[in-house]
Amino acid sequence: MNEYGVLRPVTATASVLLAENPGVMTLEGTNTWVLRAAGSVGCVVVDPGPLDHAHLDRIAACGPVEVVLLTHGHPDHSEGAAAFGRKVDAPVRSVDPVFRLGGEGLTHDEVIVAGGVDIRVIRTPGHTADSVCFALDDAVLTGDTILGRGTTIVAHPDGKLGDYLASLRLLAGLPAGVAALPGHGPVLPDVAAAATGYLAHREQRLTQVRAAVAELGGAPTAREVVEVVYADVDRALWPAAEWSVRAQLDYLGVQTDVRRGTTR
Repeated sequence: MNEYGVLRPVTATASVLLAENPGVMTLEGTNTWVLRAAGSVGCVVVDPGPLDHAHLDRIAACGPVEVVLLTHGHPDHSEGAAAFGRKVDAPVRSVDPVFRLGGEGLTHDEVIVAGGVDIRVIRTPGHTADSVCFALDDAVLTGDTILGRGTTIVAHPDGKLGDYLASLRLLAGLPAGVAALPGHGPVLPDVAAAATGYLAHREQRLTQVRAAVAELGGAPTAREVVEVVYADVDRALWPAAEWSVRAQLDYLGVQTDVRRGTTR
């Protein structure tokens, strides 16, 4: 992956600037994408990332910025968006109105023309309710719907597994050979293949969760299910895994007692 603070071209129209916020959930950090066609003066910025003024200054230096787009509202993607929009005098557009700044929402299949680039909006709820992907001619910016390494979480209760599976099927139906430009981690060569792999992984996890619930019996907590299903996973990831397990239990119709944190 590229060094912090270095704008790296990835496709004919997309370059990436890595935010310096590495972590268990963010991998090397948040990928901020700068979109611009050859010969275009203006550009589009996707996911300015955290409220890190040094990072926002580096993005601003790529301007002028015509519009800022958000793949979803998690802070590692959106926290710096409003400050950045004001800094470069550009509207911020997102599905969730909370994060907009002088801009409209995002509608499935609409085409945004900016920076000399045609950007098609693909609504992909599941990781969060407001998740979207952005399709270019030769790549799809996937936010956290598909990561460059590993798999993502379904952030229950905002994220819904049924929605996520439908979103993955939508991406799996895209033409072969279209790259995935993720919100974290390296570029993947084929977004459809990645989505197909994610679907297989989710089906495997659902099978494991069903078996764990049957094995544990009674009213196991989400944490107890995690300890069985994710026994071979780094324990630092278990709190995040609990979100996905709760989403899977909800999908399977196993209700959760929020007051006691147990299923019933």
